[in-house]
Amino acid sequence: MASYTVSKNKKTKEWDVKRDRAKRISTSASTQKEAEKLAKQFSANNGGGEVRVKGRNGKYRDPDTVKPGNDPNPPRDKKH
Repeated sequence: MASYTVSKNKKTKEWDVKRDRAKRISTSASTQKEAEKLAKQFSANNGGGEVRVKGRNGKYRDPDTVKPGNDPNPPRDKKH
């Protein structure tokens, strides 16, 4: 399983996609939506996992489990 984090890069003003426990970013995108889509594709190609978006305040928002990962709260996750 491969989990990814999407966060805004303050220097480049782009959205970075980084695999958990990786030292370098996987890729960058100009929009958050595009970065989240790429992160979900990477996660699905690596056996599923979780994609998290890091907000302006540094807290994670909008986590999403990518199949074949196990969603911990399937009844509550009605956005995806």
